[in-house]
Amino acid sequence: MAEPFHGLYGLPPGVDFAREFVRGFLDRMQGRPPEAIARVTIYANASRTLAELRAAFDERGPLLLPRLRPVTNLDHPSLRHIQLASPLARRLQLARLVSHLLETRPDLAAGHSVAMLARSLATLMAEMQNEGRDLAALEAIDTGDHARHWQNALTFLRIAAEFHLDAPMVDRAARQRAAAQMFLDDWSRGENLPDGPVIVAGSTGSHGGTRLFMQAVSMLPEGAVVLPGFDFDQPQAVWDSLGERSDDHPQARFAPLIRAAGYPAHWTDAAPYAPDRNRLMSLALRPAPVTDQWIAEGPSLPDLIAPTEHLTLIEADQPGQEAEVIALIMRDAAERSEPCTLIAADGNLIRRVNAALDRWHLRPDEGAGEPLSLTAQGLFLRQLAGLFGETLSIDRLLILLKHPVAMTGSAVIGSNDARLLSRNLELELRAKGPAFPDGDTLRDWGTKGDAQRKLWAEWLAAVLDRIKALERDTASRPLPDRLSDLRHLAEDLAAGPGGDPEASALWQNREGKKARAVMDHLADHAAQGPDMRPGDFAALLNDELQAQTVRIEGEAHLLLHIRGPREARIVGHGTVILSGLNEGGWPKAVDPDPWLSRQMRLDAGLTVPERQIGLSAHDFQQAIAQDRVILTRARRDAEAETIPSRWLNRLMNLMTGLPDRHGPEALAAMRERGKVWLGMAAALAHPQDKIPAALRPSPIPPAPPFRELPVTDVSLLIRDPYAVYAKRVLGLRPLPAIRPEPDPALRGQTLHKIVEKLLATKPGPDMPPDRLKAEFLRIAAEVLQDEVPWPAASAFWQARMEKIADQIVADELLRQAEGQPVVVENRGRVAVAGMDFTLTAKPDRIDLLNDGQAVIYDYKSGIPPTDAQIRHFDKQLVLEAAMARKGGFADLGPVDIAGIRYIQLGGEGKTQAREFSFQMEGENWDGFVRLIASYLTGGTGFTSMRAPEKTSYAGDYDHLARYGEWSLADDAKPEKVGDHG
Repeated sequence: MAEPFHGLYGLPPGVDFAREFVRGFLDRMQGRPPEAIARVTIYANASRTLAELRAAFDERGPLLLPRLRPVTNLDHPSLRHIQLASPLARRLQLARLVSHLLETRPDLAAGHSVAMLARSLATLMAEMQNEGRDLAALEAIDTGDHARHWQNALTFLRIAAEFHLDAPMVDRAARQRAAAQMFLDDWSRGENLPDGPVIVAGSTGSHGGTRLFMQAVSMLPEGAVVLPGFDFDQPQAVWDSLGERSDDHPQARFAPLIRAAGYPAHWTDAAPYAPDRNRLMSLALRPAPVTDQWIAEGPSLPDLIAPTEHLTLIEADQPGQEAEVIALIMRDAAERSEPCTLIAADGNLIRRVNAALDRWHLRPDEGAGEPLSLTAQGLFLRQLAGLFGETLSIDRLLILLKHPVAMTGSAVIGSNDARLLSRNLELELRAKGPAFPDGDTLRDWGTKGDAQRKLWAEWLAAVLDRIKALERDTASRPLPDRLSDLRHLAEDLAAGPGGDPEASALWQNREGKKARAVMDHLADHAAQGPDMRPGDFAALLNDELQAQTVRIEGEAHLLLHIRGPREARIVGHGTVILSGLNEGGWPKAVDPDPWLSRQMRLDAGLTVPERQIGLSAHDFQQAIAQDRVILTRARRDAEAETIPSRWLNRLMNLMTGLPDRHGPEALAAMRERGKVWLGMAAALAHPQDKIPAALRPSPIPPAPPFRELPVTDVSLLIRDPYAVYAKRVLGLRPLPAIRPEPDPALRGQTLHKIVEKLLATKPGPDMPPDRLKAEFLRIAAEVLQDEVPWPAASAFWQARMEKIADQIVADELLRQAEGQPVVVENRGRVAVAGMDFTLTAKPDRIDLLNDGQAVIYDYKSGIPPTDAQIRHFDKQLVLEAAMARKGGFADLGPVDIAGIRYIQLGGEGKTQAREFSFQMEGENWDGFVRLIASYLTGGTGFTSMRAPEKTSYAGDYDHLARYGEWSLADDAKPEKVGDHG
C-alpha cells in the first residue's frame, strides 16, 4: 500500500521543485488504482508552477492527471452565488474618494496622482481582507503619538474602509479569506470534506487567506502542504525565534504554519546540488538578532572551497558592463547547448541584457513578458494621452508621425509615402517653424506642394485642430469623455488620410488586441471614476497598461530564459545568474505606504514592509542553491557607489570571518572566476585592433574654394577656418533643433526685428520722447507676440525692453538729429581687385550724417566686442566701413566713415563707440585681402580651431573635425583634398 500523506512537508532549496514534487506524489500513489490520481486536487501558488507541474507529469508517461488549480482562487460552494466585482471598477470607486480628498486636503498627497493613490489604497484594502482585518482594526489604532499627517490620513482611511470592507464580498481577496475560513471551519467539524486527497504545492503562505487554507489542508486525513525551499538546516531555536521582528528572514513565512501544523517532513529523499552550500547560506541568512551564532556555528561548517566551487561573483563597474557580462554568459551557454536562466528584478537591467544579446540575434524567453506600456501600441496611446493639456511642439508632433503605428491604415497614401511627407515636414518646421505647429501651418505648407502633399496636409491639419482643442483642456473632465477623445484621436492618427482604423496597426497582433482590451475595459467602468485632469488621466492609462504584459513567443531561444525572482523556486537546471545584487535592486527598496506608518500597520495587525524583503530573501535562498550560480552586481550606478545586497554582504562577511574553513580563499576564487568573465567582456567591448586617432585637420581644397563670403564669416575664418570650409566649401549646415527654445540666437533676431520695425516708422528728431517710447514698446510687444511663443520668455524680454526703453529712445533721438539711417538690413557687395572674389555684407544700420560722412552701427543683444577684439578678430564693422567707402552699398554710394558704434539691446541699452580711423580701416582691409588670398590660392589649409577665443569654444563642425581625438596643442598638417588636377 502506498505511503499516506498528511500534514506539512518540504523540499530543500536547490532541488527541481516540480519534478521532485511529482516524484514524491507518484511514489505515494503507488498501489492505488489509476483513477485514484484523478481524485486528487493539487493547488499551486502560480500559473507557471501549474505549467511546470503539468510538464513534470508529462515526463512520467501516460497517466490520469490530478486536478490542478491555483491556490489564489479558492472556490467554496457557499460563495458561488456572489459575483466578483471588477478590480478596476473598485479602484475607480476608490479614486473617486481620493479625488474628493485631494480637493479638500491637497497637502495629504503632494506629488502623487489620483491613479497611484487609488491603486495603493486598493492594495491596502486587499491586504486587510487577506489578513481578515476590518474597520475595527483601524479603529484600534492609537493616533495620539503620530504626526498630524498620519492622523488625517487615518481619518480618510476609515471612510474608505467603511465603503470597501463593509460591502458584500465582491473582492477576490475578501472571497479568498472567507473561503479559506469556511474550509477550515467545515473540515474541523468533519463537514463537506473533499472527495479525495488535497495538496497545496509551492506556496509560502505569504497571504493570510492562503496561509489559513494551507492550515486547513494540513489537518485533513489526506491533506498535505509541500513547502518550497524549506531550510532543513535551520535549528529549532531559530524557528522558535522567528516573529514580527524577523519578517525580512527568508523562512519567516513558514513559522506560523509550523506552529500550527508541526515541523515538516521531507517530501522526497532528493538532496540539493550542494548541501554544504545550503548550510552556509542558512547560517549567513540567520535573523539579525542571532547573528552571534556565526561565531558559534561557523567553525562547524565544512571546508568552503568545495561548496562554493560552482559559485562565481562578478562585480562590474557600471550596470552597462554588468549587462554585457550577463549577455556573454548567456551566449556561451547557448553555444554549449546548455540551459541558462537569468533571475532579475530590475527591468532596466533586463532591457540592457536584451540589447546586448541582440548583437548575436539571441532572444531569451521572458517569463514575465514585456509590459504593454512599452509596446508600440502602449507607447502610442501614452504619447497621445500626454498631449492633453500640453502645447504641441515640433518634436512631439514628429514622435507621433514617425511612430510605427501612425498612418498605417490608409489606402490613399501608402506608409512609405507618409513617412517621406513626415520627413519633408520635419525639415520645413526645423528651418522655418513655428515652434508650436497648428492646423493653419499645415494647410499653408500643403498648398506649396503636389496633390498628395495637399491631401496629407489637410488630413493632418484636421488632426492638429483637435489636438489644439485638447491643449486648452486643463480642467477636470469626466473620465468617459477623456477616454473617448483619446480613442478617436488614436484611431484617426493610426488610420491616416481616408484610412480605416481596423486596417491600421493600432489594434493588430497580440499587443494591439491587448491594448484594445484595456481601452474597452476602461470604457466599461469609466463612469464609476472621478472627473480627471490630464495628468491624472495619463497616469491612470499608464497604470493600466503597465499592469498588463505581452509574452514574446515563437522567436525565443529554447535554452535561454529570463525570470523574475518569484520564479526562482521552479528553476530547473543549468546555469543560473542572480543579477542586480545591490540594495534597492534586489531586494528592491520598500515602497512607502502613503496611508499607514509602520507602527500604525502593526497596531492594525497588518504586515510590516520588511515582509516583502523576506519574500525576496526566500527567492534568493532557493536560487543560490542551484548547481552553477553566477552572482552579479555593479559597484556604481548613474549617481554614486552602490551597496551590495544584504544577502550577498552577509555571505561575503561570513566567509571572510572563517579563515579556518578557507572562507577568504573561497571568496577570492569566486571573484577570480568573475574576473575571467569581466576580462572577456572587456575584450569584446574594446577590440585589440586600435584605430589611429585623427590628426588635427587642415584641408586644402582646389582653388578657388569659394567666390563669395559674407563679412560675418571673416572672424570665423580667423578663429576656426575649418568651420568656413565645412559651411562654404562642403555646403554643410547644422540641422536646426527639433525643439526650438528661446535661446540667445532667437533673442538677438527678435531684438533686431524690433529695432528694424521701429526705424520703418521713420521717427524724426523732433518726435516727443514719450511718443517714441510708446511706439518702441508697442512694436516690441507685437514682435514678441509673433516671434516668441513662450509666455515666460516673452514676458521676460518685454520687461528688459521696458528697462532700456528710455536709453534707447534718448540715443535714437540724438542719432536722428545727427543724420538719417540710409542702409537698414540691406545687402551690399564689393569685388576684391585682382581676384575672382566678392565680399558681401548686410549691415544692421548705416546712418548718413548731416556733414556727408557715415556711421556704421551694429545691434548687440549681448556684450559688444572690445577694441582689442576688433583689432585681432572681430572685423565685421571695420570691413563694412571699407565696403561703404568703396561704394559697396547702392543706397549710400562711396562715402567717408566717421566711426563705428554698437547699440546694446540689453544691459543698460547704451550706444558704445569703438576706436576707428582711416588708417585702421586701410590696414584691416589690406590684411583681409592677404588673408583671403592665402585661402583662395590654396596656400593655406583650413585649420580646425586655429585661434579659438576660449578653450570652451564649441563649433558646429567639431564632430566632423573629430575634435577630441586631437587637442589644441597638436599641430595641424595641411593636406590637399579633392581634385587638384
